[in-house]
Order: sequence, then C-alpha cells, then structure tokens
Amino acid sequence: MIVDGPSPSPLSSCDAPGVAATGEGRLCPAQPKIIGAAAERAAPSGALERDMASIAKASDRESEGGTILPDDYRPSPDEEFMNPRQLEYFRRRLLDWKKQILSEAEGTLAVLQNEPLREPDLNDRASSETDWSIELRTRDRQRKLIAKIDAALRRIDEGEYGYCEVTGEPISLGRLEARPIATMTVEAQERHERQEKVSRED
Repeated sequence: MIVDGPSPSPLSSCDAPGVAATGEGRLCPAQPKIIGAAAERAAPSGALERDMASIAKASDRESEGGTILPDDYRPSPDEEFMNPRQLEYFRRRLLDWKKQILSEAEGTLAVLQNEPLREPDLNDRASSETDWSIELRTRDRQRKLIAKIDAALRRIDEGEYGYCEVTGEPISLGRLEARPIATMTVEAQERHERQEKVSRED
C-alpha cells in the first residue's frame, strides 16, 4: 500500500524582516504567532471540543441500550458477516481510535500555545522549529484520518460497512482489524494502486 507523507521542512527562518536582536541573542518575536496559527489550522480547539462531545454522546447511547459485547469478543469468520455484534465491535474501535487522535491533538495544541519558541541560540531554535513542523504535519495527517474514521462510522449507520466500495464483496475481517477504515478488499486496493501508478507514469 502507498503511504503518503510530506517531507518535513522548517516552519520559518528568523532571518526574515522584522527580526529583533538583543544582548542575549537574536530573537524572532513573530515566531510564536506563526506556530500558533499553524497549530490552530492543524487542530482547532472548537473542532476538538465538538468531536469529543460527539464521542461522549455516542458512549451515552451505548450505555442507554444497544448491542452488548463481552470484553473478550473478537469477530469470527464463523459468524454472519457484519452482524450487529461485529458492527458494534468495529464502531467502538473506530470511536476509541478517534478519541485517541483527538486527545493527542489537544495536547499538542496546548503545548504550542503555552510554550512559544524563544531559544536565543540559532541552532537550538532551528532544531525546535523542525521538531514542531514535523509534529504539526503529523497532526494534519491525523485530521484527515479523522475524516476517514467519520466516514467509516457513517457506513456502519447506513449498513454499508465492511463491503468493498468497488466490487461490493466483503472485506476480510483480518483487513478490517488491521485497518478499520478500509473501503476496498486487498485485491481491489492493489488494482487501484496499479492504475494510479500507470496514470502518474503517463
């Protein structure tokens, strides 16, 4: 499978106009604003709160009623494919995954807002900027991943989860365990990737 990932690059350079110098070293007062804005784009606090609230509501609905799963339950090929227990199992996995991503993004946003980069040493500052750039790019990929998780949850609600969007065939339980957001069987995914490769070469 092809894993997309942009190569990291420093957020900015303090050699840009507007840089101030002090006796303790050259500082970049605009840097916290740049990073803060990037952090808000990667994980807006309002969006985080709304998503966390939606997860809490889903948990409330689960406690009020619905399919009950044993703690050691795992989907089995011996069961009817995508029966209520399997659907509930994957719904919970997707919600837990989304909650984990949102929690990590919330922590990153808090650090970026409370700890602006002000290292006087140029080398230290460059290193910190690169680290935060990588972190923000990771969070941006996770934001896109959340959109795929939400799409998978909608497919569960609509009764389409677990079936290949290309062929209509069931996606293997093993593949769904490894990648709950999968929308194609392994065979269909491989054909899709081959077609994309040919298109790029043309």
